[in-house]
Amino acid sequence: MVPRYSRPEMVAVWSPETKFRIWFEIEAHAADALAELGVIPREAAATIWEKAGDATFDIERIDAIERETKHDVIAFLTHLAEIVGPQARFVHQGMTSSDVLDTCLAVQLARASDILLADLDALLAALKKRALEHRDTVTIGRSHGIHAEPTTFGVKLAFAHAEFARCRERLVHAREEIATCAISGAVGTFANIDPRVEAHVAEKLGLKAETVSTQVIPRDRHAMFFATLGVIASCVERLATEIRHLQRTEVLEAEEYFSPGQKGSSAMPHKRNPVLTENLTGLARMVRGYAMPAMENVALWHERDISHSSVERMIGPDATITLDFALARLTGVIDRLLVYPKNMEANLNRFRGLIHSQRVLLALTQAGVAREDAYRLVQRNAMKVWEEGKDFLEELLADPEVTAALPEADLREKFDLGYHTRHVDTIFERVFGKG
Repeated sequence: MVPRYSRPEMVAVWSPETKFRIWFEIEAHAADALAELGVIPREAAATIWEKAGDATFDIERIDAIERETKHDVIAFLTHLAEIVGPQARFVHQGMTSSDVLDTCLAVQLARASDILLADLDALLAALKKRALEHRDTVTIGRSHGIHAEPTTFGVKLAFAHAEFARCRERLVHAREEIATCAISGAVGTFANIDPRVEAHVAEKLGLKAETVSTQVIPRDRHAMFFATLGVIASCVERLATEIRHLQRTEVLEAEEYFSPGQKGSSAMPHKRNPVLTENLTGLARMVRGYAMPAMENVALWHERDISHSSVERMIGPDATITLDFALARLTGVIDRLLVYPKNMEANLNRFRGLIHSQRVLLALTQAGVAREDAYRLVQRNAMKVWEEGKDFLEELLADPEVTAALPEADLREKFDLGYHTRHVDTIFERVFGKG
């Protein structure tokens, strides 16, 4: 976790204070259930809450104990016993370390998911606002980076909105899948702890009981979660890359907000660089990178090993903190994005009508010209525009083979921009609904 790319709320999810508080709640709720079942005295469960419910755990003390014991959960339990006193002997009855660690991780990932879902909601709201603003702002669509046919800038943003709406749905499912509790004891058989304890802890922490935990929660759940974060990051990069291309000097159809006093280059005072979206591209690479080790964690030995542990201690905080920052940054970029409709119009007309070539091609075929011949006629006139800077419509009107099939009025009609945008309302209704 790098402070430069972190936000406080998400960082707090992964703080030692939060972790140890969750560990305590797992142990204390388990004690309540054990007391209800008559396994431990009720006064012991009450004392655990009374003595440690509002306690501030001494992280330095826990670390010191761990340096001796070489075991983080034992270190915490030892410190907890120092706070609770003799009744602490009833803590962790029938439980194993993974019951605490895996259930805590589930709580943290669920909380992280809630923050990310709020991030996505903010981004979706920004995209919708700007899409509606530019619903009818005509711009050139590009394929392979080359002018293709007209679209609108609003449609570009509606595309992004639909993409991130799918991301949100995926994250909802990933959160549901990861929010799983395991309090099943050694090798997951419940031999020393009643399954009702697990059910009680799960309910108190807003989780579901794991179907079969084998001492650890199966890591396919985690693999899907981090893969989902990777997909969201890829969508962040796709939109960031689009903005970066649109900000290129020779394009300049949209641009990141450049604040007063901002500097673009230490050497060239004129520079206004797409630094935020370039940054987002790099952050997306990192989040995607965390998905692969999560997938490799699935293949643990037998009922449990801890090869996954070191991985998750890094990727849990880093992936969620980085994606949280990236989504917030992208929302800011969209909110303040500078859009230049006049430049869009100029770029649209840069190649003097070439963007209407398909309409002419189709019109010729509908007029009875074989498709191969129609393509040849349109392409040979289009190449004059590319190579000699000619006007596409004028070249077509001067081509007797073309005008033999299409009268001038019909040809001119094929250059109407409105033809390309007549279904924009349909697209917007699909994305945003009616109204």
